Amino acid sequence: MNASATAPPRVLVLRRRIRIVVAITITWNVIEAIVALIAGGAASSAALIGFGLDSIVEVLSAAAVAWQFAAPDPERREKTALRVIAVSFFALAIYVSVDAIASLAGLRDPEHSAVGIVIAALSLLVMPFLSWFERRTGRELGSASAVADSKQTLICTYLSAALLAGLLLNSILGWAWADSVAALVIAVFATREGIEAWRGDACCAAPVSALTGEREADACTDDHCQH
Repeated sequence: MNASATAPPRVLVLRRRIRIVVAITITWNVIEAIVALIAGGAASSAALIGFGLDSIVEVLSAAAVAWQFAAPDPERREKTALRVIAVSFFALAIYVSVDAIASLAGLRDPEHSAVGIVIAALSLLVMPFLSWFERRTGRELGSASAVADSKQTLICTYLSAALLAGLLLNSILGWAWADSVAALVIAVFATREGIEAWRGDACCAAPVSALTGEREADACTDDHCQH
């Protein structure tokens, strides 16, 4: 019998929500990547180019979750989706670190970019909501991959804040190094989240068996997931 046909109604609703938020995330990140890469090339801004590449990583992560939940039994694809998300985190951390070090070494001298400031500000408004919604739904559904993808989206929020601060400080005060320092901090965070995704420790996501009442869920001990 088809696994989706036997799933509780609440589970089906949550799976549908995951597919919707993933579709929105992918659409937004494709637009964001195109704008950031074009603006970054025009302004010779490594930060903007890196932000555009991060958006592409976001698309890969969201696509992995979309692929998982396109199956009648998403749990079977959970491990593979988590591996893709983890590798995306690691790739993001490596690129951001190299780019930040290059900027701090004086190899890059970004120019003012009004378009970059606008896209960073918009991302700072959009991404926190998408991350919160997918994280909440993924935790209720018991999907580690959905929660991991929500963390990827949250990192995009941090990158947006770092990019916006860097572009503004560079435009107003000429401090080209500011976003590089913030980027290194984000790279460390991305590495940690990549390790958790690889292990499957996605913020205390309860198994579906707990959601359906087959057994009680274990208590969550992750302080970052209590909100």
